[in-house]
Parts: sequence; structure tokens; C-alpha cells
Amino acid sequence: MSRHRRTGLIVAGLLAAVLTVWFDHSQLGRRWWRQAESRQPARSDDLEKYHAKTFTVINVVDGDTLDIDIADGKYDHTRIRLWGIDTPETKKPETGVMYFGPEASEFTKELALGKQVTVYLDENRTRDKYDRLLAYIKLPAGGFLNEVLLTEGFAYADLRFKHDFYNKYKQLESAARGRKKGLWQNVTREQLPQWLQREKPTLLKK
Repeated sequence: MSRHRRTGLIVAGLLAAVLTVWFDHSQLGRRWWRQAESRQPARSDDLEKYHAKTFTVINVVDGDTLDIDIADGKYDHTRIRLWGIDTPETKKPETGVMYFGPEASEFTKELALGKQVTVYLDENRTRDKYDRLLAYIKLPAGGFLNEVLLTEGFAYADLRFKHDFYNKYKQLESAARGRKKGLWQNVTREQLPQWLQREKPTLLKK
């Protein structure tokens, strides 16, 4: 192979790498990955196994993630990510413990840990990219955990992915902001998750 041809291949490879990184971090790239995720089909076996069935919550990972007492593949439990909401992080090394994260985790523990809850799935999609079950969790006393977290100001309406209650959850969050419930009483823009700052650049700006 000639030196010119080898140099050309190296330059092409570097350009491809740069374009890949740019695409991954650009708005276009984020939108493409978001659309790709939203196209993940619902699993019929998930619907049959979990939908409208009752299980016990055996662990709360953080405000929007919990485990129920039924095996899932190689695991002896099923991990659930609450559909349509996002609570401040407490476990991710890259973000650290975010403002109001411990409070959200504790609130979810109080409502759900050790309780029998009913799992409802979205018929269009049942798993996220980490293979966690996406679900709406009905509490034993009635009402859905997803909605209670939003109403009481412990969670954000997750605007990144469409789901059955997308507009309702946006309204619940807006009402909580208006009443300054929970985190909305004192949160600053810098304490919001990065995705929310991108989706709503004017949120909390004076």
C-alpha cells in the first residue's frame, strides 16, 4: 500500500471518529437515539407475565427505580423503572447525589417498600435500554406511584420519551411547580438534570 493511500485511510478514519463523537453529542444525535429507543417493541411475554398483576416491592434503588419479587431472566427479581417520570439521582457516579434525590428515594420507600403493588405496562413498549421493565405502579391504597411522585414534587415529568400519559404527567408537574411542592420550592436551574435543562432552556430562568 502506498504512503499516500495509507495516509488517506488514516485521515478518513479520524474524520469518521470525529463525526461519530459529534453526532453522539449533537441535538440530531440525541434525537436519533431517542427515536430509536422509542421504536423498541413491547414484549408480549412481558405483558403476559406482569401486566395488571400484583407483586411485592422488595427493594427501592432510588426514587424512580425499584425491584419486585419475581424472577427476570438470570435475576431472582425484576427491576422496574417508573414510566414517564425521572427523580433526582442518588446512585450515578457521573452526577453524584442530586438535589432532593435522597428525599425522593425515602418517599418511594415509605409508599412502596414491602407493599403489594400492581404493575401496569404500556402496550407500545415494555423495556428501556438497560432492559429494566417500564411500568406504572398502582399502590395498595389506590393511586399510581408515578403520579404521586409528580404531584408531591419529588419527580420531573420525563419529556424524552412518549408514553400513554405524557400530557397528563406534564400537567401534574406544572401544577406541582405552581404550588412549589417538594423540590420545586427551592431548586435552582443548575440543580435540574441535564436533559431537562436541554428540553426546557427557559425553566426557572428569571
